[in-house]
Amino acid sequence: MKNLLTAVLLVGSLAACNTTTTPEPEPGTEVVTSYILDGNAVYPEGIAHLPGSPNFYVGSTTDGTIFKGTLGQAATEVLLPADAARPSAVGMKVDEAGRLYIAGGMSGQMFVYNTATKALIKSFDTPAAPDRFINDVALSTDAAYFTDSGRPTLFRVSRTATGVGDTAEAWLDLTTTIIQYQPTDPAFGPNLNGIVVTPDNKYLIVVQSNTGKLFRITIADKSISEINLGGSQVHGDGLLLNGQTLYAVAKPNIAPIVLSADFSSGTVGATFTDASLRFPTTIAQEGDRLLVVNAQFDKQPTKTPVLPFSVSSVAIPK
Repeated sequence: MKNLLTAVLLVGSLAACNTTTTPEPEPGTEVVTSYILDGNAVYPEGIAHLPGSPNFYVGSTTDGTIFKGTLGQAATEVLLPADAARPSAVGMKVDEAGRLYIAGGMSGQMFVYNTATKALIKSFDTPAAPDRFINDVALSTDAAYFTDSGRPTLFRVSRTATGVGDTAEAWLDLTTTIIQYQPTDPAFGPNLNGIVVTPDNKYLIVVQSNTGKLFRITIADKSISEINLGGSQVHGDGLLLNGQTLYAVAKPNIAPIVLSADFSSGTVGATFTDASLRFPTTIAQEGDRLLVVNAQFDKQPTKTPVLPFSVSSVAIPK
C-alpha cells in the first residue's frame, strides 16, 4: 500500500522560477508554527478547517487515524483512532454542521463523521476497480464532490443543513471530455487531485497533477473548460480558493494563481515556500496564514521520515 501511495500521490514542482520564502512573524505576534502529529508512520495528507473555527482535522494515509488540532496549541489529539473499516484518510473537508467528509484513497470509499460525537454518519463505497483512488473532496451548498485519481469519474454525495444523502453518485464520466486521464507520473503524480468550489457555487476547479492543467467544471450543466494559465503549468496537489486567488501546493512550493472574474483564466504568481515544509500536500487557511500538511511521501517506503510528523503554519506573503 505504501508503494502505491507513493506513486499515486507524488506531485511535481511548479515550472515557475520566481520563488520566495515566507516572512517571519512580527515581534510580539509569534504564533504556533508547527502542529505535532504523534506516530512513527502517519504520512498525513488531507486537512480540514472551517474559517473562524478554533479546530482543524488531519488524516493519516497509512491507517486512517484522524487528528484534531486546536489553533495556538502545538499538540494535537486523536479524534478517531485507526480503524480497519477506514484504512486510509486522504482529502477532507468539514462543514458548518461539524460534519467531516473524508476521501478514503485506495479503499474507494468516502466517509462522513460527526466531529462532536465522533460517530460515523454515513459511509459510501464505489464500484470495485484495481485503480480506484478517492483523493480529495470539496463542498458546495448542496453536495460533496470527490475526485478519483485512478478512474475518470467525479463522485457526488448530496447534503443539506441537517443530513447527507444515501448514495455516492457517479456524477460525471470524464472519458469523453477534455480531461483525459494519463498514466501516473512518478515525478508529477496522479490525474485529478485537488478540487475546490467557487464562492458563487457555480463551478468546480480541479487540478490534473500529471499534466499540470487546471479545469473549470460548470456544476449546472457539467461542461468543462481548461483554465488558461498563459502557458504555465501547475503540477499541483491540494487546492485552496480565497476569493479570486487559488493557492496550489506544488512541492516544495505553494503557487498563488489570480483567477479572472469568471474563473476561466489565471495568472500564476511568485511561488513561496518555508524551511519547515517536508513534501507538502494540502493546505487550509486561517486569516493570513496557511496550515500546510507535511506528508513526507518522499520517505516512503524505504527512507526514514523526520519525526514528528507535522502541520506547518506559514504566513502568506504580502
